[in-house]
Amino acid sequence: VEAEVERRKQLPRQAVERRAIICRCYRQRHPEVYVLQDSFLAPDFLAIVRYCTSPAAHLGGLLPYLQAFSDKRIYRLPVFTEEFCQALVEELENFEQSDMPKGRPNTMNKYGVLLNELGMDETFITPLREKYLRPITALLYPDLGGSALDSHKAFVVKYSLHEDLDLSSHYDNSEVTLNVSLGKDFTEGNLYFGDFRQDPTPVPKYIEIEHVAAQGLLHRGGQIHGALPIASGERWNLIVWMRSSAIRNQLCPMCNKKPELVEAEGFGDGFTETLEDDVPETVNVCSLW
Repeated sequence: VEAEVERRKQLPRQAVERRAIICRCYRQRHPEVYVLQDSFLAPDFLAIVRYCTSPAAHLGGLLPYLQAFSDKRIYRLPVFTEEFCQALVEELENFEQSDMPKGRPNTMNKYGVLLNELGMDETFITPLREKYLRPITALLYPDLGGSALDSHKAFVVKYSLHEDLDLSSHYDNSEVTLNVSLGKDFTEGNLYFGDFRQDPTPVPKYIEIEHVAAQGLLHRGGQIHGALPIASGERWNLIVWMRSSAIRNQLCPMCNKKPELVEAEGFGDGFTETLEDDVPETVNVCSLW
């Protein structure tokens, strides 16, 4: 446990070092994709946001805009345009083929990109979370801090026949997760979902949900899930783990205990520690798990 805590404490420093090199040396292929624009977003997604920000918005009025799956509070919705998805994947491929240092998303995904290291946090993911996603999650997940998602971890994962094929059962270090399929051409590789706060192994009963390019799935971070193997092609997925410090400060979602915090840089894992001036900063990780 002590070794894992020490490893995790080093991750933010290492990420800062990689990002500095990338910022200084990397030649972008599509510079425009680094700054979020309404033109990147599907018209139906913008309509959902307009409804959710209207004065009379309520859950019952939102649900007809979404595709719901069983009673697990999993929802599919359009997010990006196909043109934007293609440009983003081309940018990610350009980065992967470069000689830049690369941090990987997590211990389960060996192929992919941490978007904060690529320089997309402040100009893309943060406004996506604050302006567009939070009005939606406020209605869908009020019990999970949906109106107060104040930090995130965003990354892209890649599945292909000679790299990562699938993803075993797990739950996320988040209150709410957005998973968007960016393409490319692929077959199979459905997501599967078990129960909330279930033991990750085994998953005796689950539902399968097909990935649709340019569309996203919103689900609770504690929902057990995984990805079945792709049969052909290549798939890129944008994942945003959204966190509410108001929720996780009470109970760490990973160790299920009141968190004991260790200082970290950046967003850390989304916990906060109230400072003397009572201004919280999301810069901490839980030392218990």
